[in-house]
Amino acid sequence: MKRRYKSFEDTPVWQRAHGLVLKIYEISTRFPKEEMYTLTSQIRRAVISVEANIAEAFGRYHYLNKLNFYYNARGSLEESKSHWITTKDLKYITQDKYEELSIEIEQVGEELNKIIVTLRNKSEKS
Repeated sequence: MKRRYKSFEDTPVWQRAHGLVLKIYEISTRFPKEEMYTLTSQIRRAVISVEANIAEAFGRYHYLNKLNFYYNARGSLEESKSHWITTKDLKYITQDKYEELSIEIEQVGEELNKIIVTLRNKSEKS
């Protein structure tokens, strides 16, 4: 049975992305102070863009319009992943924490990819 969500907040992909935002914000509070306007700011903006684009896609009506916002979310997720790698390489986090959140990043990516494929298929049929 097809699910109909009343709000973007009800969607599993937004919930997972929002959880990722909260974790990145919490972890980044422990980054060195000199990173406040560089890596801390960059990773926070990138990850919050993921959930924001998912929310905006939810509010769009046409498949292609929705699709563009999901593509943007996926792009921001890849940017977040790149910053996350840098965070590990600079030893601001442990390997375990890196692996834990990397799995969550991948899960959001998988969900976004499923949505993108579904919307592409729908747009091709209409």
